[in-house]
Amino acid sequence: MGRALQCDFRRVQCTPDLMPGDLMGHSVFEMKEQRFEFRPGPVFTNILLADEINRATPKTQSALLEGMAERQVTIENETYALPDPFFVMATQNPLDLVGTFPLPDSQLDRFLLSFAIGYPDPKAERALLMAEDRASLLERTGQMLTPEELRALQQDCDAVHVSGNLLDYVQALLAETRDERWFESGLSPRAGLALLAAARAHAFLDG
Repeated sequence: MGRALQCDFRRVQCTPDLMPGDLMGHSVFEMKEQRFEFRPGPVFTNILLADEINRATPKTQSALLEGMAERQVTIENETYALPDPFFVMATQNPLDLVGTFPLPDSQLDRFLLSFAIGYPDPKAERALLMAEDRASLLERTGQMLTPEELRALQQDCDAVHVSGNLLDYVQALLAETRDERWFESGLSPRAGLALLAAARAHAFLDG
């Protein structure tokens, strides 16, 4: 349980033997009641960390698509809504390592932001080496937001005005990436929506 947002937080270690059912859940036959009962998987959480997501097979990676795009999952012809709020964070192994499966564009398209962290500077690395295990710090993280407060902040971000000039700029960026002289494939309209969402959030946080 992640307490910083008073939300449920789950971490999934992605490996080649991780099956879609391990992530989404599956039905178990209850002998006593003579019926199938659905057992939800770790995707039924508020914050999901998919650790080393590119070590999972494409079939398991694609199992996240519906949840990330529609906030619901379909299992054995039944549709289940995911908790609100819900979002996914993921880490990747370097793509040149054996046993990795690069995410297809349709999967990458579901992520709002991508960061290449790189190596820390000497000062930060010294602090990291001398400090306690970072995982233990999560247990002492104080409560800061409730899910309701987070949803309210998301609505405030959505309400930030976008000027016509900014829309022109975003469309120009999208159009430039669709020039086959420079790019193999252009950015989708979903990328433009994601860029505007990030810009609204940045503006909101900047006052």
